[in-house]
Amino acid sequence: MSFLRTAAFLTFALIAGVASAETRLMMVEQAGCSYCAQWHAEVGPEYPKTAEGIAAPLLPQDLRAPLPTGVTLTSPPVFTPTFILLVDGQEQGRIEGYPSEDFFWPLLADMIAKAPKS
Repeated sequence: MSFLRTAAFLTFALIAGVASAETRLMMVEQAGCSYCAQWHAEVGPEYPKTAEGIAAPLLPQDLRAPLPTGVTLTSPPVFTPTFILLVDGQEQGRIEGYPSEDFFWPLLADMIAKAPKS
């Protein structure tokens, strides 16, 4: 991820008020998911250090486990990984599958930018 892109997004997020303690990115995964493993290898280590990771900290969720209390989704996740943006426990958008690091970051940034402001 480029430094300029990260700096630009962080500036936008802080100005627009996107970053919120109530905003989380739920990653629905399951054992044996090769795309989940690919995400963890390519994105996982840097995610919490990025503007997106600061705006929407990761909330891991097993596909077969009950949802955390207070989480409401528009539909149950079917594919792994599925990335669900939650604001105050309500689904605001999702990315089904892991298309690659090059596609993941812009899709996530767009989802965060469109989320309700706190």
